[in-house]
Amino acid sequence: MKAIKFRLIVMNFLIFAVWGAYLCSLGIYLSKVGLGANIGRFFAIQGIVSLFMPALMGIVADRWIPAQKLLGICHFFAAIFMALAGYMGMKYGSAISFGQLFPFYALSVAFFMPTIALGNSVSYNALNQAGLDTVKAFPPIRVFGTIGFILSMWIVNFTGFKDGYQQLFVSAAWGLVLAVYSFTLPNCPVNKNVESKSFVDTFGLRAFSLFKDPKMCVFFIFSFLLGMCLQVTNGFATPYLDAFGANPQYANAFAVKHNVFLSSISQVSETLCILLIPFFLKKFGIKKVMLIAFVAWALRFFFLGAGSPTGFGLVLLILSMIVYGVAFDFFNISGSLFVDQNTDPSIRSSAQGVFMMMTNGFGATIGSFCAQAVVNHLVFHPAAADPNFNVMGGWTTAWYVFAAFALVIGILFAILFKYKHTPEKQ
Repeated sequence: MKAIKFRLIVMNFLIFAVWGAYLCSLGIYLSKVGLGANIGRFFAIQGIVSLFMPALMGIVADRWIPAQKLLGICHFFAAIFMALAGYMGMKYGSAISFGQLFPFYALSVAFFMPTIALGNSVSYNALNQAGLDTVKAFPPIRVFGTIGFILSMWIVNFTGFKDGYQQLFVSAAWGLVLAVYSFTLPNCPVNKNVESKSFVDTFGLRAFSLFKDPKMCVFFIFSFLLGMCLQVTNGFATPYLDAFGANPQYANAFAVKHNVFLSSISQVSETLCILLIPFFLKKFGIKKVMLIAFVAWALRFFFLGAGSPTGFGLVLLILSMIVYGVAFDFFNISGSLFVDQNTDPSIRSSAQGVFMMMTNGFGATIGSFCAQAVVNHLVFHPAAADPNFNVMGGWTTAWYVFAAFALVIGILFAILFKYKHTPEKQ
């Protein structure tokens, strides 16, 4: 049993190490090579492919290719395309264009995003085969995914790869290791004789009937709105911190030189805040927990805007990283539990898919484009070429805009979402 847990720990570690190599530092590289105005597109593509690729790969894994082998195949192609993106960055340097980099990156992301769900399937299957309780056994295993993400961030930060295309090669290297390792994992069964289902059943579309329930409809709408916040700091926090380096006062500050390391505090906080969720849900209920998440997102953005790399400003930046754990977990994980508790078992998995589609799909995609529009208007504006243009003032205003958005939708959620907490049912 210990052996299978260790093997799954290694798998989860590698999956998220692939992601951590670039997710929080890609924006710095793009800004350095003159593609800062396209950061939103690079992060929006993750949401776009999440709308269909996990479902398609899930069908393939159920019917034709065992999940552990499909996991390896997906990571192989993701690594190859990410390596090609890195090669384009190496070949063209600061002269690289959007069209030379983005297609390879997009293809890599398209193959990577389904592997999170495939990894969960492999884990659940292996734990069940070992006779273990997945509810108890999986969370401690999954924590090592976040540890892999953090370690990968640190490697990119302290090697100096956060500023360049090298981070893409780091991600590709992790991916190739995982591609090989996946084929050694316990076999997952496939059902080639599965009965024919309608298109609606195959893609879990019956769960959309939940929108007929006013309570669930309001919940999903606000899940979409809060999902718009998910990729904002992943895409723009480190480029913002990096921009402080243009000021001699901050050029050698730790928060500037090691901004990716500073950002990793967010992932540490995320890991620890998971432990708070059972208490808060039982004590306060989903509505108040979600309201805490809205306030936390507003504070996350506000502290970033008000912060600076030294003195009290650094304290505010650190607080922004710490509060991220509450903002992310109290929304994503608590929301997932709410969906589980308020849907019929026959569509429960599909309902989770709808929740993920509204948040990480539509929400994150549209949020990335909207955030890019705000940053383009306030920071990457044509007037920024003027020496007198206040770039950092533009960044500060952008963070305040994002904070105001989170606060306003939080107030609307408090008014429109009708839910009575009953502790005995939690």
